[in-house]
Amino acid sequence: MQEPAQPPLQTLSDAATYLEGLINRERSPDFAYARLDLQPIEALLEELGRPQDGLSIIHVAGSKGKGSTCLFAESVLRALGERVGTFTSPHLESWVERFRIDGEPVAEATLVAAVERVRPIVDALRAGPPQTVPSFFDATTAIALILFSEAAVDRALVEVGLGGRLDSTNVVDPAVTCITSIELEHTDKLGPTEADIAWEKAGILKHGRPVIVGELRPRAQAVVAARAVEVGAPLRLRGDAFDVHARSSPDQPNAFEFEAREGAVFTAPFTLRAPGAVAAGNAAIAIASIRALGIHGDDALREAARKGLSECELPARIEVLAADPEVIVDAAHTAESARALASVLEDLSPGGFDLLLSVSSDKNLDALLDALLPATRRVWVTCAEPQRSLASDVLAERLHERAPALATRIVENPEEAARRARAELSPGVRLCATGSIYLAGVARRVLGQGTPPVDFEPIA
Repeated sequence: MQEPAQPPLQTLSDAATYLEGLINRERSPDFAYARLDLQPIEALLEELGRPQDGLSIIHVAGSKGKGSTCLFAESVLRALGERVGTFTSPHLESWVERFRIDGEPVAEATLVAAVERVRPIVDALRAGPPQTVPSFFDATTAIALILFSEAAVDRALVEVGLGGRLDSTNVVDPAVTCITSIELEHTDKLGPTEADIAWEKAGILKHGRPVIVGELRPRAQAVVAARAVEVGAPLRLRGDAFDVHARSSPDQPNAFEFEAREGAVFTAPFTLRAPGAVAAGNAAIAIASIRALGIHGDDALREAARKGLSECELPARIEVLAADPEVIVDAAHTAESARALASVLEDLSPGGFDLLLSVSSDKNLDALLDALLPATRRVWVTCAEPQRSLASDVLAERLHERAPALATRIVENPEEAARRARAELSPGVRLCATGSIYLAGVARRVLGQGTPPVDFEPIA
């Protein structure tokens, strides 16, 4: 007997309810990376008519900075007059954030229709062999490519989810690839050394497609360079083909200059909305990737970089949520991103700052604490995502081991922790919520101007 037809999806909540029934490895830190396969996404896209084939894509991988690079590139490309689609992950507050066209979230009806379009194909594949069952990330990747194809974007910016070689996004044939950074993260899946991780991320390189590479340590850079030679991808390294220089002054504290060194020297001055040399490095990768397209003239690109980068907002990247008292949120969750954050916070708050902290169980906690604790006055410990985060008491115990005299408060509920941390700030002290993308989303919603998320709790 034929299965009864399912009622059509009508709202974002309907779409979320459907997607939450798919395997979601973002919320399952113990999944077996070696068992990942591109078969599910390839089968799904084949049935959808291969929407990726008509897209001009900038494909961005990296341990940190890939989302920022996508948003910087989006802003510059829009200043150049392009229609741009952007797919990033994970989200801070709502899954709809992952899909942007021309800098705005996709309209509800359009997004629901895209989920409805993939649903019967996903369901058919779920009924087949295990190796072809699509995950949540497979489905959302396909949805993004459908949306961008149907919107006839001039350019699509696609952020890698995890690693690169086996990532669902690695089915695209990009115009340009980028590797923003390499550091020890997801070592249980990508390998124990930076060289191992670099090899996985360099899996996105394609023959004849330029690869823009940020500042890497020698071993990681050597792996990426060797892979570029192997596949025939023109290699453009920061410090060699391009670079970025601080040009700050009292009047322009976040001023920088991009420099390209291939052929005639090209420079592009720009300012950013938030401080930090790391952000400037990501902006430089964005400019270099757009220049590698070979479509826009240098004069137009210089002006677009000036305009686009000065206007670009980066959610949860040294983002000021409130001014009195000042609350900053940053999704730093690796050692290097924590060091970069601590450097900025120490400049902003020479007398120290309070932390609202939650850390995922698969992160290098000792390295994070080494970076953040020296200038910390007090820590509010919470558990932002029970499936992924360290238990609050475990995190508090580790804090006590490393800094026995540091004032520490445990508040299990992350929303209540955020409210209490702000309410009990001493005059003149800043609060920074950090350590986890999940905590950043909570902090933006509770302490800033975040939007209430669609009810969405994907299963493991």
